[in-house]
Amino acid sequence: MFSYLILIIYFFCLLLIFVFSLSQAYLLFFYIKKKRQKTKKFLLSEKKLPKVTIQLPIYNELYVIERLFKKISELKYPKKLLQIHVLDDSDDESFQLIVKLIKLYKTKGFQFEQITRSNREGFKAGALRNGLKFAKGEFIAIFDADFLPEADWLIKTIPHFENKNIGLIQTRWGHINRNYSTLTKIQAFALDIHFTLEQVGRNINNHFMNFNGTAGIWRKKCIIDSGNWQGDTLTEDLDLSFRAQLKNWEFKYLEEIISPAELPITINAVKSQQYRWNKGGAENFQKMFWRIIKSKSINVTTKIIGLIHLLSSSMFLNVFIISFLSVPLLFFNNLNNQINWFFNISSIFIISTIILFISYWIIYKINFGSGIKSFFNYTKNFILFLTIISGFSCHNSIAVLKGHLRKKSPFIRTPKFNIESIKNNVKQNIYSKKIIPINFLFDLFLTFYFFLSLCISFFINNGSFKLFPFHLILFLGYSYIVINTLKSDN
Repeated sequence: MFSYLILIIYFFCLLLIFVFSLSQAYLLFFYIKKKRQKTKKFLLSEKKLPKVTIQLPIYNELYVIERLFKKISELKYPKKLLQIHVLDDSDDESFQLIVKLIKLYKTKGFQFEQITRSNREGFKAGALRNGLKFAKGEFIAIFDADFLPEADWLIKTIPHFENKNIGLIQTRWGHINRNYSTLTKIQAFALDIHFTLEQVGRNINNHFMNFNGTAGIWRKKCIIDSGNWQGDTLTEDLDLSFRAQLKNWEFKYLEEIISPAELPITINAVKSQQYRWNKGGAENFQKMFWRIIKSKSINVTTKIIGLIHLLSSSMFLNVFIISFLSVPLLFFNNLNNQINWFFNISSIFIISTIILFISYWIIYKINFGSGIKSFFNYTKNFILFLTIISGFSCHNSIAVLKGHLRKKSPFIRTPKFNIESIKNNVKQNIYSKKIIPINFLFDLFLTFYFFLSLCISFFINNGSFKLFPFHLILFLGYSYIVINTLKSDN
């Protein structure tokens, strides 16, 4: 009876992963449709340009502040129409550096202002909400500290707001340190999928897409009308996005406009970012589920795609459950061949993987070119991607569970290092601290757990290798996380 209960849970999780893979293929169809359309160019005369407030949320970003100020000052937009707010919650040397830089840029005619708070209530959402009180601009552009917008960013985005129904313009992230390490390459690979297939696929068919927390510009009226920034989830950007679209505001995604940024370079920095994103996704599912179901202004397809969107982080939980349960299933199969047939259902996971492999290859081919060499590079990246995200599945599952259970946790910033080359020394960075998180013990246990499963295939289960490739990926993924955690300086 216990073995059949495990099989039912196993099958259900496989089914959810299959549904997610189908949703990715669905979005691919609309991505290709968008690519076949001609891009319209929008221009505004200088006389029609509106006043814009740029918000720069800062919390202890010592190494990237000067670079950020320089890039913002290079934006091609009339200075008299540009208000720049540095939303500074810093409690380190960053505060004094910002004071110094603002004085410098004011002498050059820029309207930089430092806005501080007595506490970090609401974290980033609280800073954005507080800053909005002082915003004079009709539009609010937001950049995190590590972003480097091109000089024509505002000139290219603002004209799209001539459509009065548009509440947000989101642009694509670029990666200045894509080739720094295997970790950054895989992050770039995953983010490229999100910023091409998912964002374009949703937006072209008028499904709910999301603001990505930075490199976007809001209509101020939309933010206020949608209930303003709220700090009850760790992903305030996703929260406000869904609330705005439920109020029938339209969003526009501009894939062709790229805003370069720095990817996290240490395993613990990636873990903190992944934790925030995945827990926030689950929190927003709990917050938005009934609002989406009960909404009369959106169609059924948009509701389904919206709910899958909010549940995307929960795929990690499904991967973790099927991976963990697959090991006792090996024992049950060895003791009772009557459940051998059920292993054939595992082909659903293989089918899901093939769907994702093909969908992501089409995206990769469009953006990086086709040919044997490109396909080889893609295949290598896809396998690395599967391996490393599998290693993150336990860590991210904990985040997802806490999100669904609505367990509160603080907003942990992702440290930026201003490192674009392997020659830079991370250890010299004041934010570098040797930390071995408690979750490391789970990763260590799972490394040995899946090593045991590999041994089972050889010695206990009479040479059955049905799950061997899956367990090998899991073993390598968790080994990667463990080794890099031990080596990490942050």
